[in-house]
Amino acid sequence: MVDGSKRHNCVGTEAATVTYNKSLSHPGKTVTRPDQSNNPPNKSNKPCTHRYPNPPILSDPITCSNLIGPSSRIQCPTLSLYKAKRRRFHFSPAFLPFLASPSRKLEMAPKAVTFPAALPVVFVVFTLCLMFSASATAHDYSDALRKCILFFEGQRSGKLPPDQRVRWRSHSALHDGASAGVDLTGGYYDAGDNIKFGFPMAFTTTMLAWSVIDFGRIMGPELGNAVRAVKWGTDYLLKATATDGVVYVQVGDAISDHNCWERPEDMDTLRTVSKIDRNHPGSDVAGETAAALAAASIVFRSRDPTYSRILLNRAVKVFRFADTYRGAYSNDLHSAVCPFYCDNNGYQDELLWAAAWLHKASRRRQYREYIIKNEVILRAGDTINEFGWDNKHAGINVLVSKEVLMGKSPGFKSFQNNADAFICSLLPGTTHLEVQYSPGGLIFKAGGSNMQHVTSLSFLLLAYSNYLSHANHVVPCGDKSASPALLKSLARRQVNYILGDNPIKMSYMVGYGSRYPQRIHHRGSSVPSVRVHPARIGCKAGSRYFFSPDPNPNVLVGAVVGGPNTTDAFPDSRPFFQESEPTTYINAPLVGLLAYFAAHP
Repeated sequence: MVDGSKRHNCVGTEAATVTYNKSLSHPGKTVTRPDQSNNPPNKSNKPCTHRYPNPPILSDPITCSNLIGPSSRIQCPTLSLYKAKRRRFHFSPAFLPFLASPSRKLEMAPKAVTFPAALPVVFVVFTLCLMFSASATAHDYSDALRKCILFFEGQRSGKLPPDQRVRWRSHSALHDGASAGVDLTGGYYDAGDNIKFGFPMAFTTTMLAWSVIDFGRIMGPELGNAVRAVKWGTDYLLKATATDGVVYVQVGDAISDHNCWERPEDMDTLRTVSKIDRNHPGSDVAGETAAALAAASIVFRSRDPTYSRILLNRAVKVFRFADTYRGAYSNDLHSAVCPFYCDNNGYQDELLWAAAWLHKASRRRQYREYIIKNEVILRAGDTINEFGWDNKHAGINVLVSKEVLMGKSPGFKSFQNNADAFICSLLPGTTHLEVQYSPGGLIFKAGGSNMQHVTSLSFLLLAYSNYLSHANHVVPCGDKSASPALLKSLARRQVNYILGDNPIKMSYMVGYGSRYPQRIHHRGSSVPSVRVHPARIGCKAGSRYFFSPDPNPNVLVGAVVGGPNTTDAFPDSRPFFQESEPTTYINAPLVGLLAYFAAHP
């Protein structure tokens, strides 16, 4: 989980204040938001600007030779990023000054790339693909795929199996769920902390399963490891949904966890259990959980038919619960899940997303009818260029469109229209462009941990290009069109950027290439392992490792960090969690992308 709020609220003209905690015993950040009770959302098309009235206060133990960064003025995102659920804008303070030591200065590009709408789309994307081509290298996608999947073993919670390959990790959280009388051991830590958040874990599992479904046949020797990564997630989700009408959605107290810097094997923070039920609904997290179970049932259909049936039957029950008892889980669990994984987008998209996966997994008519009946009611066409753990709209449209392109469900034609519009919103040089590109050609969207957008949107580009290829279709974008080859080219460019084809020649996958992040925001990676330091390292004792300028002692191979800011600048520093923290939902879509490009170099 990205420490602190994943998005910061921008309302009216109030200023947002961001300070960094000065205490060694409380590494991390505190976000103070203005009182918004009498401040209506900005509904105009004019961007608002905010100033940070005081610069961040850097912790005393950190030696900082200079602060590098552009103006403190921050532009709010356009109206297309407006979140209907909370009726607020959300933005990331991407232009905060960066921390740099004398030996680690940042390269700053002048401004983001923009393209005149009149330029032909093929020319513009071709230009993006050729950016920095003089230094572009031939990537070993197979090696990157192996490392990308290996990362998930470093995120495992619970009792580790004998074939565990990340050897510096050990058993952890062996009593999770005991306080509630249930077994909630296992699963994944979502990022650099020690909390198990059910919402992003379920999305991670769904995307791992989709990667195997679409690209498993070309994964070669890594297919078995990918399937095991899916099963580690679904085994936990089955435990979390074992009681009818209940879904356990979180283990651990995020506030106490974020006040400590300790490896998971030592953690002594509260392992509070949070759940949803009929009186405290959570259609969003329950819907995503149903989607994950249904998608995984396809993965195991021929490999383990009994397990596959268990997954599908559970998905049906969880979806029925999510649809019958509607509501956002953060309404009743606000203090536990916010500001970390609040439902900012509403639960409607997760219901459609779950129904789409249940239709694909079961082929039952009732789910097809549900999708058609609820397309408008559940707003399938809203925010069509968003896709991630909190917003499934683009994913729904791409997934359902395959049925249309294969000639199976003409009643889903509107979903194909939405999917086409999503593709056009990503293509530079069109009047439909709704994302920003950095000078180096990286997709950039508002919100923390930008690589989550890069990998998830690129996955959809690749998946949709394959569906179009099979149907011999192209995407119409006004007076231009985009071919499947063009979509693949743009997706490949994003993957290559992650692997090192970027202005600072940095691979954002740990352990891949000759230059990659050394000081990632990750407790287990940055604190000496139990094999090297068997004695316990307590909550506050770990702070010195958080503030240390030294590289992390344990290399979390395959971890993809949040990545550079909109100017392609990257601080290789733990305090800058939005840039230096890896997450499972960054890597999960990347598995499918790397599998395809390994087979089609």
